[in-house]
Amino acid sequence: MIDERLIEIETKLAYQEDLLESLNKLLIGQQDRIDMLETVCRRLLDRMKDIKEPGEGGGEQYEIPPHY
Repeated sequence: MIDERLIEIETKLAYQEDLLESLNKLLIGQQDRIDMLETVCRRLLDRMKDIKEPGEGGGEQYEIPPHY
């Protein structure tokens, strides 16, 4: 009786360890994806800052369309 219960507990523990490892791998993948997306966002913000606004000199003047 005690041996059966011990085997059952060990089996559950093995499944829990496997689940934990799977979740850890998933979390690592998600963090890598987040890091990549943050890099892309930073690059886009830098590119947007480099675009000259109207009236900042050096660039052509943009006219506001008449429907504004």
